[in-house]
Amino acid sequence: MDVSQYLEIFIDETKEHLQNLSQQLMILEEEPENADTINEIFRAAHSLKGMAGTMGYKRMQHLTHIMENMLSEIRNGKIDVNADLVDVLFQCLDALETYLDNITQSQDEGTDDNEAIIARLNGFLNGESGEAKPKKGKKKAASKEAETEKEQTKDIKLAPFEVRAIKEAFRKKMQVYKLEVHVDENCILKAARAFLVFKSLEELGEVIKSEPSAQDIEDEKFEYDFTIYIVTERSMDVVKATVENVSEIRKVIIEEITEVPDVDETVEDEDDEKEEAKAKTSESSAVAVAEKNVPATAKGGAVGAATKTSGKPVVNRSVRVDIEKLDVLMNLVSELIIAKNGLVSVSSSEEGIVSLGFNEQIEYLERVTTNLHESVMKVRMMPIESVTQKFPKMVRDLSKKLDKQMKLYITGEDTELDRTVIDEIGDPLMHLLRNSADHGLEDSEERERRGKDPVGNIYLNAYQDGNNVVIEVKDDGNGIDVENIKRKAIEKGALTPEQAEVMTDKEVIDLLFKPSFSTAKQVTDVSGRGVGLDVVKTKIESLGGDIEVKTKLGEGSAFIIRLPLTLAIIQSLMVEVGEEKYAISLGNIQTIEDVLVTDIRYVQSKEVINLRGTVIPLIRLHDILDIEPSQENVESLTAVIVKKGDRQAGLIVDRLIGQQEIVIKSLGKYINNNSKIISGATILGDGEVALILDANALV
Repeated sequence: MDVSQYLEIFIDETKEHLQNLSQQLMILEEEPENADTINEIFRAAHSLKGMAGTMGYKRMQHLTHIMENMLSEIRNGKIDVNADLVDVLFQCLDALETYLDNITQSQDEGTDDNEAIIARLNGFLNGESGEAKPKKGKKKAASKEAETEKEQTKDIKLAPFEVRAIKEAFRKKMQVYKLEVHVDENCILKAARAFLVFKSLEELGEVIKSEPSAQDIEDEKFEYDFTIYIVTERSMDVVKATVENVSEIRKVIIEEITEVPDVDETVEDEDDEKEEAKAKTSESSAVAVAEKNVPATAKGGAVGAATKTSGKPVVNRSVRVDIEKLDVLMNLVSELIIAKNGLVSVSSSEEGIVSLGFNEQIEYLERVTTNLHESVMKVRMMPIESVTQKFPKMVRDLSKKLDKQMKLYITGEDTELDRTVIDEIGDPLMHLLRNSADHGLEDSEERERRGKDPVGNIYLNAYQDGNNVVIEVKDDGNGIDVENIKRKAIEKGALTPEQAEVMTDKEVIDLLFKPSFSTAKQVTDVSGRGVGLDVVKTKIESLGGDIEVKTKLGEGSAFIIRLPLTLAIIQSLMVEVGEEKYAISLGNIQTIEDVLVTDIRYVQSKEVINLRGTVIPLIRLHDILDIEPSQENVESLTAVIVKKGDRQAGLIVDRLIGQQEIVIKSLGKYINNNSKIISGATILGDGEVALILDANALV
């Protein structure tokens, strides 16, 4: 059965349980006797087991089932929590995350049974060290089960028309199999399970007989087993595997029919047509089980194995919204309709009244659309906590891998960002944290020699600043050695000794963001391949943000990311260059200045101005955009002063149009935008398209 309609819900809820599991395991490591934490971990494992079973992910279900057994023993006081046990639970978490990644990508959990982890869990359950190897006895048990499955199925007599169907199958060189299906005795809705078996077999061939009848199965008038005859072209292994793939099927005994069976003499031949009609009714009755039971059982968590289709990745695009926010949206949409009706009414009024009424309605419409924009923004916002929850476990793993003592402190997790930004910011933050752990923090012995706490500290802090969100990743490690960067750059041929002499510390640190530049003495699988910070910078700037670094040698470093709250609608300044209109985000603009041509100076052949003691380079947009200037030989120029980090530049424009709220539209894949100075486009009120300038790229 195809349960792909439930797949997104499954992925969403599994992510939540795994995040909760990660948090609780971090607490358990610090507080092994914390009963509340142990109960919470047990509940998460129990929920994951049920969900995986519902969707037919047997490997995931089996792993969580063994976890649940062990956690139950911990709750009962039969097993003590120690470092080894916590380690194996973290391994379980990693395995579950891998299963989830596979499901997200291909709707299939993969083929890894994680036998080593299950063996360790069983070791704890059996009172061993936890390093237990898979027991040899299991193979014997498996072979015994195989022997059992070779047992003959129950004797069932067939009606004449059913025997004729088997003869016809033999004539057409098709296979006939008899299956005895045993449903798990703990199954709550065995009729629904039986239906799923029928449904899956109908895709392989034709079911010609069931005992009990399909009607009795629908009415749950059977124990925990039933028998089916099927005519098919598929192999015995395929048929058996198909039935076993249905959740809560305990055992399947399959037998190939090679001879024509005996006819049930109690059924007279003249009743054949009635029997055939009855069989067809039974078959349609089986389908009725689907209509009647499956949606309800799906909601209740008793759905069979998911159809495994190798398709596009299941991308999680959902946002959970407070009902009050939706109420506000609904109210604003109703006001929008009132505003529309008002405009229609004004347009049909007498000419004298139109201008006054029209202006009032436009003001009303403007208020409603502004409020609507703010409400939609709030609906799209998500706390950054959804990204940061996985980092404590990651830092714990890095601590073990790098053999360094370290702790991560996270603040401002409730700071909200637009969903589109949240989706993209996880990888850059992960790179920065790994960078702090590997390059930033010294090992314990070195820290003690310097009079520091042997445990290194990494801080992740998020807060809102106006229309931006600031995220800081700091550490109290060694800081960045500027002289070391210079030496590396000279060795690589990226700098000459003369250039290095005159560079400021900030310019030297910016070299770290160049592709393939690394100061690591040896390449590790944590960092040091020169593919970290350049990726971070590119990703953040693609989101309309910027990154700056503050560092003090011997005391630590701070990477400060500044991101816009949303990527969809922004306040902008509209300007003209030549005869073309452009938009510049207000978030980047410091001031607007009139610059006298006589005040322009030259530094290294570049135009600059001295603005209140700060030297600011000028960028003539005519030259950058290849546009003819509208005026020649003017005495003064209009400069829009923009800022990126602590660097400024003056963009020379011909005319200011004014401030406007604009909707950003993507340029799409068909426009070559290698310069990156155009971040998108917007449609103006008169239908004209204006391009949006990326101030970061221009600076």
